[in-house]
Amino acid sequence: MKKSLFLTFAAMILAGSIATAKESTLIDFTLLSADTCADEDGNPTQNSRTVMDYSVAAGASFTSDQKTLMKTSLALPEWEVVLNASAQNAVSVATSQIVAAPVKESADVPFAGKEVMGCRVLFPTWANNANCKIVPAFDIPAYEPLSDANENGERQEPTDEQKGKYLFDDGYGVVRNVGTLKSIAVTTMGMNFPHQLYVLLKDNDGVERRYLMGDLYFDGWKTLIWNNPDYISEVRTREIRVYPIYPRGMPLVKFAGFQVTRDASHVGADFIGYFKDVKIIYDLAVLSSDRDIDDEDLWGIITKKEKDRQNGEMARFGNKQVNRYIEKSKMATEETFSSSLSEGSDSNAQQSEAE
Repeated sequence: MKKSLFLTFAAMILAGSIATAKESTLIDFTLLSADTCADEDGNPTQNSRTVMDYSVAAGASFTSDQKTLMKTSLALPEWEVVLNASAQNAVSVATSQIVAAPVKESADVPFAGKEVMGCRVLFPTWANNANCKIVPAFDIPAYEPLSDANENGERQEPTDEQKGKYLFDDGYGVVRNVGTLKSIAVTTMGMNFPHQLYVLLKDNDGVERRYLMGDLYFDGWKTLIWNNPDYISEVRTREIRVYPIYPRGMPLVKFAGFQVTRDASHVGADFIGYFKDVKIIYDLAVLSSDRDIDDEDLWGIITKKEKDRQNGEMARFGNKQVNRYIEKSKMATEETFSSSLSEGSDSNAQQSEAE
């Protein structure tokens, strides 16, 4: 009896000692520089790893040349600033934007010489609460297969090494096999703004949650950390829950954006922020994801559900992007009026032809 109790106690101690959490980079903005789909001046506009083609949602009225331009990605200038209703006005919406911010080569940080996310938001100057969300151009797909893109942003057939892997893993917005979140970290540059910063995450059921990282009332680079107050480190006091592994799918989290909140008592006007990456520490949902039988190859349940969800997402995303493309094509490009007094004006030319 004593020997049995001793073995049980030893097993519990061993289980507690090996139940360690894992760290992964959820998204690294230095990986999102534009490197494909060059414009008329030869400047790349999209990120080759994350480029997506939304011409599938365009109608037959568009030419093939127009459809080749219907691409977007997680390239930093493609991200959007969404202001809440009380903060929206024509000037704020037009001014608030995301850019690729180059870090100086002389900077004393490991990512010197690379581009990070730069954000400008124009908050109201009057006393009212306001907030904005910094979100990607599209909801990051969890099951988009990994493949290379050519110089025009067109996806190629996946290689043998790429089969079974996904496009947005490894620092591009998705982390898989995530159980309980223990901590979240954001590397950001403070500019002495008193605003609060939140991280927005979605799980594999599409449920979005936000996590308060703290305020930005500091100067220079800093890692803001959220620690799960309900995380239980002692395995013996945990409530053990076991869920079916298939066909619910491997639990995952994906990056949904940032939220910056400005209190009514704080100064409004311009907010400037810079972000390098988001990391998470978490328990593994499943100890080993390498299973003896490939359930998905056999049944295809997750693939069908995810394909239906992805088709719906791409249709909504594609319609929005197509409408933006149409609106951009209709926009006036002239900056000033042509002069009616110059010798080369159209009226003088027409008069010369008449004579």
